[in-house]
Amino acid sequence: MAGIAGILKKGEKNLVLSMLESISHRGSHGKAVYEYDDATIGMIWAEYEDESVQKNQPKGIFSDGPGFGHKIEIKKSEGHWQIYRDELGVAPMYYSYTKKGNLYFASEVKALLSISEAIRECLPGSVMNDSIRNAYFKLEKKSPVQNDPNVIATELLNRLIMSVTCRITTDTIGAWLSGGLDSSTIAALARPWVKELHTFAGGLKNASDLSFAREVAKHIGSNHHEVIINFRDMLRVLPRVIYHLESFDALLVRSSIINYLVADIASGYVGEVFSGEGGDELFAGYQYLKSIPANKLDDELIDITGKLHNTAFQRVDRCAAAHGLMAHVVFADPQLFDFAFRIPSVLKLKSGIEKWILRKSVEGMLPENIVWRPKTKFWEGAGVEELISDYASAKVTDSDFKAERNLENGWILRTKEELFYYRIFKEQFNKIDNLDWMGRTKNAPVN
Repeated sequence: MAGIAGILKKGEKNLVLSMLESISHRGSHGKAVYEYDDATIGMIWAEYEDESVQKNQPKGIFSDGPGFGHKIEIKKSEGHWQIYRDELGVAPMYYSYTKKGNLYFASEVKALLSISEAIRECLPGSVMNDSIRNAYFKLEKKSPVQNDPNVIATELLNRLIMSVTCRITTDTIGAWLSGGLDSSTIAALARPWVKELHTFAGGLKNASDLSFAREVAKHIGSNHHEVIINFRDMLRVLPRVIYHLESFDALLVRSSIINYLVADIASGYVGEVFSGEGGDELFAGYQYLKSIPANKLDDELIDITGKLHNTAFQRVDRCAAAHGLMAHVVFADPQLFDFAFRIPSVLKLKSGIEKWILRKSVEGMLPENIVWRPKTKFWEGAGVEELISDYASAKVTDSDFKAERNLENGWILRTKEELFYYRIFKEQFNKIDNLDWMGRTKNAPVN
């Protein structure tokens, strides 16, 4: 992902350069600041984004290449600057105002802190017109398709193929591979379209994800890389993970540690990687969904999909961007998620099997034990499980937890682990008290 920073005020090149410097990890190949009569807008990008940047300047500024469907687009229309964020919020964007009312914006919160802490998130599917924000897209129920399940499965597979292939513009590309259904599906679909596919799996020694990913990599013929991590590695990078992630949400941080370390290794081989994020939300992959009444399942899937922009998608973006990678989130492709929300929920959660229709669509393409592998949370499959939680519990006393868990904005920290992360977060971002822009994982456990 590239990086964007700007202010709707002329003559602010030095300020914008300073903002770009704070997010320089998002693109080290090129940097440009464009000055207009009423705005100063800057961008940084990676080598593989050169053509896209040159093609779209100066008419617009993109954080992702055209045709990928996930972008921030900034352009002037009828005398007003407009900032568009993609429908599900894969590409990040935050904003605030100067004391004189000038709008300024950036791809990450840290780029805005030198100006103000009253930061807001530009919501997915919205367009900001100077100081007015309007929604141009809203996730909502669709009229269900009425075809035979086999026909639906075939159509789903075709849309998956389309979503993968439109993102391939090079002979060599990467894929994060956990060995679960979602990441395995994306990697398998990408393999025939490139000369070389690098797959990357990470976890503690003997983690279940490693063995499953190894099996998938052998099956599809990828150039596979394993990142074996120990607990010392996890503690070592934790402050950097929280700095890049810009969050202290316990489950989000926990899952980001392995992702961050894997992204570091991946960046030595490729500039772009596929991610399987979003499949669980679209196709009912979580265990707790089985307890929800059938007539309420669609509403719940829409709700959790709508929260991805500042939880799991944020993890994908920050872990990739921290190492100059572009992450392609296939399941967030508009033509794919539109169809997914027209698939009857009874085909997503069928006979107690989560993601049934997705499994059916790739049956025969992957080993059977991968296709029908039960859902495992990323941090569980990577072997992290309760290691960090136990460590945090030893670092945070009961009295400290009671005294510190209530934040000034009204939030209540759920666990000692979350307080442990929050302490690190405050060391990194001691100026931030307003957290309106931050997301929190739904249904996270509470001590």
